[in-house]
Amino acid sequence: MLTEKMEKALNAQIRVEAESSQTYLSMASYAEVKGLEGIATFMYKHSDEERMHMLKLIKYVNERGGHAVVSELKAPKSDFGSFQDMFRELLEHEIYVSQSINELVHITLQEKDYATHNFLQWYVAEQIEEEALARNILDKINLIGNDKGGLYLFDRDVQQITVESAAGAPGA
Repeated sequence: MLTEKMEKALNAQIRVEAESSQTYLSMASYAEVKGLEGIATFMYKHSDEERMHMLKLIKYVNERGGHAVVSELKAPKSDFGSFQDMFRELLEHEIYVSQSINELVHITLQEKDYATHNFLQWYVAEQIEEEALARNILDKINLIGNDKGGLYLFDRDVQQITVESAAGAPGA
């Protein structure tokens, strides 16, 4: 059974994950209209992944006797400037999500909710991978700079990048 404080904190994280999905969906649309199909495909996949993170939290809250609340979301922006700016924003957003997850873990310890603490360890590990992915991509984009040929090749190759390969997982 979740405490009221834990349920409220988990519902706040559900919103964070939903807004993450919307942010990456907006980035996908932006890349698509700029003719960068690879980046768009990557962002669409990333949006789907964030939605799955949200659904996993919803199921958990409901299974633990709480009530997962689907709340109103703030609209993401639709113009991201340069692709360097967009991926810099992606990294900053992942750092924000990591901080949010860390705060949730802290609350589990305060509430002595070790089941939720254990459940959230998946998210902790996932965020390490998400940040590594964002840094890896941003490093590549910074190497490219304003080289349109490099951006073309990056756009083609980014479709193959996954969280696991960016984090250096076995088999990557």
